[in-house]
Amino acid sequence: MKQLFLIILISLSAFSEQITGFWKSYNEKTKQPEIMVAIYLYKDKYYGRIVAIYDKSGKIRETIYKPVDRTEGIIGHPYYCGLELIYDLKNKGNVYKGKILDPEKGNLYNAEVWRKEENLIVRGKLLFFGRNLTWRPVKEEEFSFMFPKPDVTQFVPVIPKTL
Repeated sequence: MKQLFLIILISLSAFSEQITGFWKSYNEKTKQPEIMVAIYLYKDKYYGRIVAIYDKSGKIRETIYKPVDRTEGIIGHPYYCGLELIYDLKNKGNVYKGKILDPEKGNLYNAEVWRKEENLIVRGKLLFFGRNLTWRPVKEEEFSFMFPKPDVTQFVPVIPKTL
């Protein structure tokens, strides 16, 4: 009985630390959602792809199915939607470490990502300085006929090249 309890406890703690899924990043001033990111596993590393962008009222403005705006600071000026924002994350205990991209300027930073309750904390760092963002999970009912849930098992990372 003790072994069964221990197995269940370990399984639950591993599940609670899972970072894969769909997450929304919010504007710190307006509190409105800005982007939706899919965090997915590919060959033992985690990646984060922008799958939707919201307008100022909090409604989806563009998606990976119908991208509109292009980046300025990245070679080839790819669409924002479909862009790998986070890449090469590896599990380092309670935190995942890798890289995060500022898609507007093309700057690349070290990244740390971890779960805090139901949210995901995303930290971009340059030397000792950093900034934390709190991403909230996307609810299943937020996907619809107009924006079907992307199949992340079909995603293959494309690492952007900065200027």
